[in-house]
Amino acid sequence: MKLENVLIVDPINGEFTGDIEIRDKKISKVIKKDYDSRDVNTIVMPGFVDPHTHAQKGIDTMHATNEEFKSWAKNNFSYGVTTFLPTTVSASKEQILKVLDNIDDVGSSIEGVHLEGPYINKEKKGAQNPQYIRDPSLEELKEIINDKVRLITMAPEVNGFIEASNYLKEKNIVISLGHTSANFDIFKKAFESGVTRITHFSNALTPLHHRNIGGTGSGFYFDFNIEMICDGIHLSPEFVMLVYKIKGADKIILITDSIAAAGLQDGEYELGGLTVIVKNNQATLSDGTIAGSTLLFNEGVKNFKRFTNCTLQELAKVSSYNALQELHIYDKGRIEVGYYANLVILDKDLNVKETIFEGEKVF
Repeated sequence: MKLENVLIVDPINGEFTGDIEIRDKKISKVIKKDYDSRDVNTIVMPGFVDPHTHAQKGIDTMHATNEEFKSWAKNNFSYGVTTFLPTTVSASKEQILKVLDNIDDVGSSIEGVHLEGPYINKEKKGAQNPQYIRDPSLEELKEIINDKVRLITMAPEVNGFIEASNYLKEKNIVISLGHTSANFDIFKKAFESGVTRITHFSNALTPLHHRNIGGTGSGFYFDFNIEMICDGIHLSPEFVMLVYKIKGADKIILITDSIAAAGLQDGEYELGGLTVIVKNNQATLSDGTIAGSTLLFNEGVKNFKRFTNCTLQELAKVSSYNALQELHIYDKGRIEVGYYANLVILDKDLNVKETIFEGEKVF
């Protein structure tokens, strides 16, 4: 396969016109050519990566069969997503183990699972079911954690966090701080222990205050990598711009945090045993608490570009490269020789025109 006369956007080498040759699932040549930019109408970027997504089009991580996970992966290609982590909610040990079992041998674009909870703070539960929230124990972790688990969201103030985090680091599991009432001192201790990620910043964190900068201020103060939901609901455009100005594109990871309503109509849905009402694309519990999003990844990418006016190179970082680097996946996320040919082809308005996965056109 050969892609000719395209604008190539690599997160490291930047933007340039040229051709891309693909052989045996991987990029075999990247040829820079001085095409007239007025004649180049096609943008090629690394395939998008969503490391935090609960559900889509009625397929929910907590209930999906093996075949439904495969369907979800296929659906994602239409939004340019070539790698994702189905994400759990706080649940029983048995429910979590069932998810890990159902995801067995799915292959495709699923790189593992993100456990969001159950080891979080009930005070900042958001739309997590409180009956399943609990403190971590090594006994339970040893039963749950296997090579399918790539990422886990935890609150650093819960009893047993230090012991649990030490075990998870031994297993090369990335720990993300979230759903937490922790103050600056606790965030500092976690960061200095090697935990460098924050879940859906700055939702479900303590707010910034000039006498105690809290979890939100800690995210700015320390060199954390941060997830962001750019749906215009979880975060205002001005806040997204503020984060971009302070943190820079190298520290931002776009996510959807999507629920089953993503890609479907308004109505009543379920998340972790809780009823969710979706109206005008906004998902809430009966008390008004935001309950995930209906965001599709390609729309989040366009929103981030619109909110920040970032470069396309920066967009390739926040939508793909940063997430993969943090997950220690080093053969995807670039348009460079030897990398897997996971690519999204866009028009000048960033609409997804085609998606290539491991060298094959899948959308």
